[in-house]
Amino acid sequence: MRKTFFKIGFGLLSCGMILPTFAGVTFGDPQSELGAWTISGAVRANYQDKHYGESVSDQKIKFDAAILRLGYESPDWFGQAEYRCYQYDTFCDFSTLVSGYVGYRLNPTDNITVGLQAIPFGPGRYWDSSFYAGINNTMGLQDALDLGLNYHFEMPTATKVDLAYFATDGGNYHGTSKDAARYTANVVSSSDPLKTDLNEKNMWMARVDQELKFLTTDDFKVSLGGSYWYSEIENEKASADGTRNAWALFNRINYKNLNVVLTAGKQSIHNKDALSPHSSTFGSFDGEYDIANKGYFYTLDTNYVFKNVRDSLNVTPYMVFSGFNKKEQGFDDSQRNIFGVAFDYKNVTLYTEYLMSKNDPFVGGTTTSLAAGDDGKWNKFLNVMLVYSF
Repeated sequence: MRKTFFKIGFGLLSCGMILPTFAGVTFGDPQSELGAWTISGAVRANYQDKHYGESVSDQKIKFDAAILRLGYESPDWFGQAEYRCYQYDTFCDFSTLVSGYVGYRLNPTDNITVGLQAIPFGPGRYWDSSFYAGINNTMGLQDALDLGLNYHFEMPTATKVDLAYFATDGGNYHGTSKDAARYTANVVSSSDPLKTDLNEKNMWMARVDQELKFLTTDDFKVSLGGSYWYSEIENEKASADGTRNAWALFNRINYKNLNVVLTAGKQSIHNKDALSPHSSTFGSFDGEYDIANKGYFYTLDTNYVFKNVRDSLNVTPYMVFSGFNKKEQGFDDSQRNIFGVAFDYKNVTLYTEYLMSKNDPFVGGTTTSLAAGDDGKWNKFLNVMLVYSF
C-alpha cells in the first residue's frame, strides 16, 4: 500500500523575489547611535486541493503558521531573530527558531555576521519566486540557515564575495520527531535504527557573485556566480567522519520587469555508513526522509512583475522547474515544477500555485522519494496561501 509521507503541505514565508512586506512597529531611530528595534510578523492561512490518486485533499481553509520577528538597526550594528509556530493538527504542534544573528558593518558594503543565518550557497537565500519552493529547498540547499560566521565584502569591479564558517546546523526544536523539528533540512539522528545517525559540522563555504557591467544597461542586467560547500559529516554509529562536497553555479538575467534565475550544481555526501552508503536521512518541518548521497540539482525560475496594476497592487506570475538527478544506478530522479501567481497589496499577499511533482516526499511521496524514489507517478496539487504581514 502506497503511503503518503506528510499529512499536510507546507511552504516557506516566501521564496525568491516576491516578499511580503513586514511593516512592524519601530522604537527608536536607525540613524542614531542607540539604533532602532522593530517588532514585526505575519499570520498565514491556506487552502490545498491535492490530487495524489487517493483521498488526501484538505479542501478547507485552515490556519498555517504565525511568525514573529525582532530586528535591530543602527549605523554600525544590525541583527535579527525570527521564530515560527506551525499548525499541523493542533496550534504550535511544530515550532522552530528560524534565524538569530548580529552583524557589524565595516563600511557601507562590507560586514561580518555571527549567529544562526542564511548560508552563502547559490544565488541567495531564495532560489525561486514560489511560496512552496523548489525541491532543492527540501534537500536543504536553498533557504538554509546554520550557526556560524559570514564575512561579506564587495569590490569596485561589481564583485560580491562571501566567506563563511558554520560550526553546526540550526538545531532541533519543538515537535513530535526525534531530531527533525527544524526549519532547515539537515542530516539528522533518525528515530529508525536502520537509518543513518548523522550530524553535520565544520561547514566551510565561499560564494562569488559577479555583475557583468559590460552588458548592463538601464533596462538590462546580468550576473554570474558560483559557490562551494565543504563540511564534515559525523556518523554517530560508526564513530567516523565523512564529508559533504557541493558546488553551485548561477546566472541572473533581469530585463525591465522580467527576471530569470538559473541555478545548477552537484552534491556528493560520503556518510561512512555501511548499511546505507548511497543515501542519508535528513529532517525538516518535523519529518524525516532519505536523500541520495550523490547527484546533480537544478532550479530554473522565471517571473514577471506587473507593478501597480491598481493602486498598490502588484501581480507576479511565475514558473519554477526544479529537480535532482541522482547518480546511483537504480535511483529515480526527482522533480518539482510550480506554476503560480502572487498578488501583493499593502500588507496582504496571496499566492495561488499549482504543483506537479514526482519522487518528492513533500508532494504525495514517501520517505524514500528523494533517494531510491517511489512509484514515479506525477502528483499534483493546488496550493493557495494567504499571508497577512504586520
